[in-house]
Amino acid sequence: MKLLIHGINYAPEVTSTGKYTGELGEWLVTRGHEVRVVTAPPYYPAWRVKEGYSARAYRRDRVAGADVWRCPLWVPAKPSGIKRLLHLVSFAASSFPIMLRQVLWRTDIVVLIEPPLFCAPQAWLTARLCGTEVWLHIQDFELDAAVSLRMIRGQQSVVRLLRKVEQLLLRRAGRISTITEAMRQQVVRKGAPEERTHVLPNWADVKLTQPMQRDNQLRREFGARSDDVLVLYAGNMGEKQGLDLVLDAADRLQERMKIRFVMVGEGAAREGLERAAKQRGLTNVRFFPVQPLERLPLMLAAGDIHLVVQRREAADLVMPSKLTNILASGRPSVATADPNTTLYDILNRYDCGIITTPGNVEELVTAIVKLADDARVRERLGRNARRYAETYLDKDRILSEFEEKLQELVKDGA
Repeated sequence: MKLLIHGINYAPEVTSTGKYTGELGEWLVTRGHEVRVVTAPPYYPAWRVKEGYSARAYRRDRVAGADVWRCPLWVPAKPSGIKRLLHLVSFAASSFPIMLRQVLWRTDIVVLIEPPLFCAPQAWLTARLCGTEVWLHIQDFELDAAVSLRMIRGQQSVVRLLRKVEQLLLRRAGRISTITEAMRQQVVRKGAPEERTHVLPNWADVKLTQPMQRDNQLRREFGARSDDVLVLYAGNMGEKQGLDLVLDAADRLQERMKIRFVMVGEGAAREGLERAAKQRGLTNVRFFPVQPLERLPLMLAAGDIHLVVQRREAADLVMPSKLTNILASGRPSVATADPNTTLYDILNRYDCGIITTPGNVEELVTAIVKLADDARVRERLGRNARRYAETYLDKDRILSEFEEKLQELVKDGA
């Protein structure tokens, strides 16, 4: 097939949506498909365009066999609600002519990755001119999350307009997939025909990410000794996570000298978190940048306890992408989640970790201490986590099913 992927994040970004979309493109190429990608220069999660790329110029390159067209965009240094909207609009505007150019290529399917929602009209128009369909894959209900987290204030007319665009897209898309069943049900409630919806979960490369020895070089770089308990948060540091909670927990555990906290990643909230940790004198917390993808298995193995933290308002609007690799690494998690959310159901039903109430520092501290004091419980939860990853998150199985559904959509439209 000839497949056109459109989304703002792509490889070489190693976290969140960019990681999974990049792996999708690469996997489809290995299956013999022609893949084109219309995307932006890598900038996430640091909110800073990666060295060697430009935010102002168009560029075309090859990434793992895919033909990648990068379009300029505005990247705010300190993203707020309205700045994020303008950021997404800038990409939608710059990528519009590049998407229309792909009409000459005559793609078989347009795969649109949300966010951003603003790219929906051009994806639909490109597909229409090619005589094909749009497959919409929703990684993040960015509009719902922005409203729930009050990142958009006093912009009700804008919100109403965006909701109308969203409803139109859901009706026009040939197929719609999301990463959890709860998100799929949300799509149906928004008006999408249920028979067009699917669950396409984020996956783990269970061959690459496996249980490994904890006492490795990266753990030593993190400043943790073999007899320490390393509590690791690795991922985006933004508004959705509410990571002040981690600092609160570290503050209450300063006397437990063997419990060390490490926070790895970038994001809009990182600078403030580092400043707050310093002001509070949290000597048991250290910050490190995003690690290269080849170091991912070592990083995951280095942690004795992994934190999966998100604010209540983001529950089932976003699904922490970090969870899949944590599970594959065979390490236990302490997560903040309410009952009847996907994160809660996975960790509770399959006994992969401990659930705490979002925003409740006492519960978070209690869970960390429980695991820190009982290595056997950590081992049991880790074994269960690995078993879940092997059963439900295998990359080849998930993407093979997606490939089959793409082929069915092409045949139906022929």
